[in-house]
Amino acid sequence: MNHALCGLAVNAALPFELVGRLIAVADADIAEGLASRPDLSHEQAVDLAARVEESAVRLAYEGRLTAADVDPVTQPQAALALLYEHSGDLERARLFAEDSDVERREKLAACPGLPAEVQETLAADPDVRVVAELALWTTADVAARLAWHPHAEVRRAVAANEATPPEVLAMLITGEGLPPAERCLVCDTEETPFVHDPQCPRLDCELWPGASCDGSHESTVHEMAEQALRNPATPVEALLRFVEHPSTLLRCRLAARPDLPPLVGVRLAGDSVSSVRAELAENPTIDDVLIRVLAADRGHDVQRRLAHNVRVPLDVLAGLAATVKIGSALLPRIAAASPVEVEELSRSSNPVMRMLLAERRDLPPEIRDVLAADLDAKVVKSIAPHPGLSEDQLRTMVDRHGVRVVAKVAANPAASPALLEDLTRHVPPVQKALREVARHRAATSPALLACLADRQARPIAAGHPALPPQVIVELLADDDWRVVEAAAANPSLPHAVMAELVPESSGV
Repeated sequence: MNHALCGLAVNAALPFELVGRLIAVADADIAEGLASRPDLSHEQAVDLAARVEESAVRLAYEGRLTAADVDPVTQPQAALALLYEHSGDLERARLFAEDSDVERREKLAACPGLPAEVQETLAADPDVRVVAELALWTTADVAARLAWHPHAEVRRAVAANEATPPEVLAMLITGEGLPPAERCLVCDTEETPFVHDPQCPRLDCELWPGASCDGSHESTVHEMAEQALRNPATPVEALLRFVEHPSTLLRCRLAARPDLPPLVGVRLAGDSVSSVRAELAENPTIDDVLIRVLAADRGHDVQRRLAHNVRVPLDVLAGLAATVKIGSALLPRIAAASPVEVEELSRSSNPVMRMLLAERRDLPPEIRDVLAADLDAKVVKSIAPHPGLSEDQLRTMVDRHGVRVVAKVAANPAASPALLEDLTRHVPPVQKALREVARHRAATSPALLACLADRQARPIAAGHPALPPQVIVELLADDDWRVVEAAAANPSLPHAVMAELVPESSGV
C-alpha cells in the first residue's frame, strides 16, 4: 500500500489535474479515498469506476454514477447498487433475477421498488437465501405470502420485515393458521437431531454457532421469535407468551418493547436474570412506580441502565449518581431537563449531578459560568469544552485544577492560540491534551511542533494545515504510516511536492 498516495487521494487541495493522474494509477486503497472526494467530476467518477469496481459501487450508492455509466456485465455490483438506489435500469433487474450467481440474485432481492414480475421470480428462486432476502425487504403483500413458505429461514426473515402485516406477524409467533415449516438451514445440510459445535473445525461450514434442529427447527424458530420481538409492527399481545420463556434473550427483547403493558413490566421486574431487569430499566415507557422499584435493584447493570432512562425522576437519578458509576456522558434525562430543572441542578449539593448537567452544551451563560467556577474538578472537567467560555475562565480552570482539566480545556472551540501553546508546555505534560491541541483549528505552528513529539498526537498534528510546509514534507518519510497518510492529506503540502508524489501514467 502506498500510504502517501492514499493520503493524497483525500487531500482537499489536490489540483484537478493531479486527481486525474492519480485515478490513472489508482489501486483499491487509493480509489477508496478518491471516491470520497466531493470535488470529483462526473467524468472523473466514470474513469475511477472503470478502473476499480469497488469504487464504482460506492459512487453508485452515492448517486454519482448513472445507469448509462455502468456496464452490468463488467460492473455487476455497481449496477446492483444503482438498482438499490432507484437509479438503475429496471430491465437489468429482470436480467439479474435470472443471473447464475446466487449472491447477485440475493443482492437484487434487497433492492426496493422491484417490478412485480421480478419479485415473483425471486420469490420462486431455488436458493432459499435469495427468497429470505426478498422476504426481509419486500412489501406487505409479498411478505404475507412468504409467511407461508415451507422453509423456516424465509419465515424468520418475514418476522423481521417491518412491512409485514401485524396479523401475519402474530401468526408466525403463535403458529395458529400456518402449517409447520418443513425445512431449515440446519436440516438442509445435517442429519437431525443436530447441534452445531461452536468450535466447528470445518472451514466450509456456514451454520452459526449453536444452530440446532431436532425436527422442529428450534434454533431458527428461536431466531424468528427474536426478530418478531424486535419488530415494532408485531402486536404486543402475541408476544406476552414470552414473559416466562426459558430464553433470557427473548425475555430481554420483550422487556425492551416500547409498547410493553404495565403489568407485564411488573412481572419482568421480578425476573431472576438481571440482564432482563436491566433491559426493562432503560425502557422509556415504564412508569414512576416501576422506576423506583428498579432503583433499589442491585443486580448487574440495572441501576446504570436506569440512569440512562429518559423518564427517570431527577431525585431518583441523584440517588443513582451517589451509588453507581455512571460516567460523564450526557444522560437523556439531563438533556431533557427543563429550564427550571437546569437551575435546580446547577445548585445541587451532589457534585455528580452538577457534573452531569455540565455535559450539556446548550446551557444559559449564567448557568455555564456558575459551573465553570465550581470547586469540584469533575464538574469543571465536564464544562470546560462548553462554547462561550472566555480565555480568563479557561486559564483559571487550569490554574485551579491542573492536569485534571487540561485536556478538556484544550478541546474548547474558543481556546486561543496562545492558550493552546501554553497547554502544550504544561508541567507535568498531559498527553491527551496534546491530541486535543493537534486537532484544534486554532493551533499554531509552535503548538503543533510540540504535539509531534507525542506518538498518539503525531498523526493528528501531521494533518493540521498550520504546520509549516517543510515539516509536512519531512513527515512524508516518517516511520509511522499514519503520519505519512496524514501529511500527504494535509492541504498545506506544496503543490510541487504533490506533483512529485503522483507518478505519470503510461496511458497519459
